[in-house]
Amino acid sequence: MPTKTALVTGASSGIGEATALKLRELGFTVYGAARRTDRLQSLAERDIRPLTMDVTDEDSLRTGVDRIVTDTGRIDALINIAGYGSYGALEDVPMDEARRQFEVNVFGALRLTQLVLPHMRAQRAGTIVNITSMGGKIYTPLGGWYHGTKFALEALSDCLRLEAKPFGIDVVVIEPGGIATEWGAIAADKLEEASGNGPYEDQAKAVASSLRSEANASRNSPPSVIADAIGKAVTARRPKTRYATGFGAKPLISLRRILPDRAFDSVISRAVRLPR
Repeated sequence: MPTKTALVTGASSGIGEATALKLRELGFTVYGAARRTDRLQSLAERDIRPLTMDVTDEDSLRTGVDRIVTDTGRIDALINIAGYGSYGALEDVPMDEARRQFEVNVFGALRLTQLVLPHMRAQRAGTIVNITSMGGKIYTPLGGWYHGTKFALEALSDCLRLEAKPFGIDVVVIEPGGIATEWGAIAADKLEEASGNGPYEDQAKAVASSLRSEANASRNSPPSVIADAIGKAVTARRPKTRYATGFGAKPLISLRRILPDRAFDSVISRAVRLPR
């Protein structure tokens, strides 16, 4: 049997870096993709193949997929991790930024999926893993554009799972909870830039403080928790359709399923200490 090949986007840090290392440990030939390959040097030293890829650039995506197929003749696992959190009041976030949030978190992942699917169909096998978030099932104030991308990716993954099944392709969603990465600080910076002044200032201060909270950070799970779930998904004969894991993911998703909307509104508002 040939060695299986995996493509991991967002591999320069956090969940992507941990996943690339986990899949290599499991015996995959791993291509770690990021916009800046200089940040992939440490992975290259550990037998991960660095790949320059910007998920918003068509040529970059095509070139990357072509290189993998030329090198190895196959793509067995696509792990769509690249993404970021653009926070700010819906009223405040410029439409260019809102569109970029969808370009990176949704359209980039799905365009790469489109390019990989013909190769997986020819193999009659493959696994596509989309990293959404517990934020694809719940919501927080001032996170509308971000949550919108994750809700969308959840729905698109469900549709794709049905479409790809006849070709032997599995589609899996990973729903991380709180993970110890740079994500929270980046989201807080975006939030303050968009809504740090003006009518949403008090809300922005509360949510930014929650995103940067050391108390929350101390409870967050390490990226390896998500990497382990991805490892299980791509090696299982029949993987689960969803893996909710990491701090808070399962209880919060369950709570959202149980509570009426306004009751959940109240829970989230208290959790981030939203001013009344």
